[in-house]
Amino acid sequence: MSTRSGIVYEVSFFVDLSVRDDFDKWLSDHVRDAIHMPGVAECNAFQSADSDDSRAGRVCLYVLDNDDALDEFLDADEMESDVTSRFGDLVRIGARFLREDNTLDALPAESPDCLNCGTRLKGQYCGHCGQRSRSRLISLWELLSDAFGDLLEIDSRLWKTLVPLMIRPGQLTRDYLKGRRARFMPPFRMYLVLSLLFFVVAFFDPHEQLNLFFEPEPEATTEEKVSETQQQKLEVLDELLEEGILAGGDELPEDVAEELEGLRLQLGEDGDAEVKCDIDEADAADLENLPGWIARRLTPERLKRVCEKTQIDGGRAFVDKMLDNIPTALIVLLPLMAFVLKALYPLSRRYYVEHLLFFVHFHAFFFLILTLQILLMRLSTLLHIPEAVPILIIVATSFYVPVYLFKSMRRVYAQGGFVTSLKFVTLLVAYLSGFIATMLAALAIAAFSI
Repeated sequence: MSTRSGIVYEVSFFVDLSVRDDFDKWLSDHVRDAIHMPGVAECNAFQSADSDDSRAGRVCLYVLDNDDALDEFLDADEMESDVTSRFGDLVRIGARFLREDNTLDALPAESPDCLNCGTRLKGQYCGHCGQRSRSRLISLWELLSDAFGDLLEIDSRLWKTLVPLMIRPGQLTRDYLKGRRARFMPPFRMYLVLSLLFFVVAFFDPHEQLNLFFEPEPEATTEEKVSETQQQKLEVLDELLEEGILAGGDELPEDVAEELEGLRLQLGEDGDAEVKCDIDEADAADLENLPGWIARRLTPERLKRVCEKTQIDGGRAFVDKMLDNIPTALIVLLPLMAFVLKALYPLSRRYYVEHLLFFVHFHAFFFLILTLQILLMRLSTLLHIPEAVPILIIVATSFYVPVYLFKSMRRVYAQGGFVTSLKFVTLLVAYLSGFIATMLAALAIAAFSI
């Protein structure tokens, strides 16, 4: 029986023949300096097979003590940026991690087969499918531990993912692209979990969703509804008096009344305030001037029907449909913004899916920030904390969001501050335009699906 452990960080270089000698000298100096870095047990360089385009192959192997040493090494190592600044596109770089976790060598005759896939077992977990070797049924405690283990264990993948997601912009994306993936939650799973958590925290109303467990509130009487409507009318008249449209004691001018005929609040027979949904000839003519594919869908009859349905329930169905469409709109926004990143970094030699991964991590961070802000406001209300305190914190964290995006771009794409600033502004404008467009699309779909 033998036990062994270690982490090997392997970096491959494919060097253009015109700079091979200069690169070999640089690599020799780099190996000499890397050996003295904290946590690096060994560092060696070797020749490897040449690439298909006749580039010289070189490999540098770093042997590190543990995961913490690997983190410190990656943060302090400027090898990739140094190579890029010295040799540019003449040197291509690739990296991967080779890990030898503690393993137990056992004789085949002493090890049973996996009950799930039939593979010969070495240790208590199957090396092929990952199933545990025990065949008995798990206890209730083990079932709860499996369900909530990531939440309760400080060293779980959940906390190892959320902490760098919050305080180290771009680090998760950079680690994932370099091959460090097993210790973190998968990006799309993290995005879905955090987006679901945000929508539950933001829009779940126990009085509405669980109204069976609450006593009904007394409805307003007809007199109260009449009083509320009269108050609204008085507020409108006060605004007209302040703007000089009406003088004291004057009635609403007839031309103004006719102009606002389809929009004025009127009191129904049961005392409810209702909105007229009439569409005059001028409005219909404006709709006909729209592009053909829009005009065929925004017909006056259809708009009137949507208005009437919205009037019946006070717009509740419309709001529900809108909230249902927002997650889909944000998912649609992700690939659109990835195309923008692809256009901003045409020489980065990154695949489209790598740019998509960048925005998956950024949106996950954005949902996490919004969730924490909402929880802070609700907690401050329960604890009677002065309102200025949570507002200042929310304003500060809101400014942190664009700073986070900028620092993520710097860390992942490793370009200078000035160039990154220009691309940041361009990306921000494209992001806001895409966000507004997807929200308008979600609004239109919600309006015509009620």
